[in-house]
Amino acid sequence: MFYPINDPDFVKSLIKQNESDELDFKLNISDSLKFAKTLVAFANTKGGIVAIGINDQKVIKGIDPDEELYMVEKAAIEFCVPKVNFESYIYEIDYLEDEKLEESLYILIIKVEKSSDTHYLTSKSEKKTKYTRRGDSNFPDVSFE
Repeated sequence: MFYPINDPDFVKSLIKQNESDELDFKLNISDSLKFAKTLVAFANTKGGIVAIGINDQKVIKGIDPDEELYMVEKAAIEFCVPKVNFESYIYEIDYLEDEKLEESLYILIIKVEKSSDTHYLTSKSEKKTKYTRRGDSNFPDVSFE
């Protein structure tokens, strides 16, 4: 069970921003391994926020918070070495462009702090890759076997 935050001002300020080295929009998480790159990159760079349920055009589409949080936790535990710590917040959206919605939408905010550790993405092949964030993209730095 989750207890959503209703803060339309925060959500409006979030979608006014562009993706950057500290902000990423994701419609949803379909692949935990791929999402783990973003967790690792934020932890290794300046930290940042991932807003899940918002597409790249900054349109709020909403998500199932439980399912998305499961995918984030899976990414952090299974594919990040060491595990990337994060905070999660669920926001309830009941108005879009000042129109009341028939049914509330939810977005998931994942906040990753800059880590004092170096984090790596590990894949099924056990290859470890360090990622950092530059602009709105994640870049591999050094690979280790």
